[in-house]
Amino acid sequence: MHRNSSSIDMFYYERQASLTFDGTCLAGVDEAGRGPLAGPVVAAAVILPVEDQFSLPVADSKTLTPAKRETLAAALRANPKVRFAIAERSAEHIDKINILEATHEAMRECILQLDPRPALALVDGLKVRNFPVPAQFLVKGDALSASIAAASILAKTWRDQRMLELDRLYPAYGFIRNKGYGTKEHLSALLEHGPCPEHRRSFAPVARVLAPPPEQLFLPFGG
Repeated sequence: MHRNSSSIDMFYYERQASLTFDGTCLAGVDEAGRGPLAGPVVAAAVILPVEDQFSLPVADSKTLTPAKRETLAAALRANPKVRFAIAERSAEHIDKINILEATHEAMRECILQLDPRPALALVDGLKVRNFPVPAQFLVKGDALSASIAAASILAKTWRDQRMLELDRLYPAYGFIRNKGYGTKEHLSALLEHGPCPEHRRSFAPVARVLAPPPEQLFLPFGG
């Protein structure tokens, strides 16, 4: 269902699910960190309290300032009626099985950590194979569902904190600023220093540093 972004009801899918599943609990699931060249991918699952008990202005984490994200994440974590779980997969694991599979593993794991187990999950993005509970997959779901938006905020802030920790270990790459994404600063540092243990070696910009293409010889022709 497509709705005008200026009048989106962020609890529409939650209400529809509660009718179908007779009011049983529902979780939102989202991830952060599929695109960066370094650091983990993180997934979060969140069960929000019923709508009339929940008033935090959650929104897609990408539309929020870092300060606003941190404020909302702290409020979500502090609310005793909010239940959530976090799962992550390391750069090394991503290289072993690929980023899509690693992301899906983390999404499945965080749902299994929730207690009680939700009757339904609203999941951002395309279908995840072998999902452990019934699920509805919503492309751009973090802009459509409060539960997914809350998961987006928790996943993003959790990953940002992990990247701050990695910046202390590997300060040459500017992780505190780029969070592992392929910025000009990051790519320059990668060329100068080579990859650190937290770089995803299966990603093309890192792979090119590890195994640059051979130089082509210039062969003069003519008389």
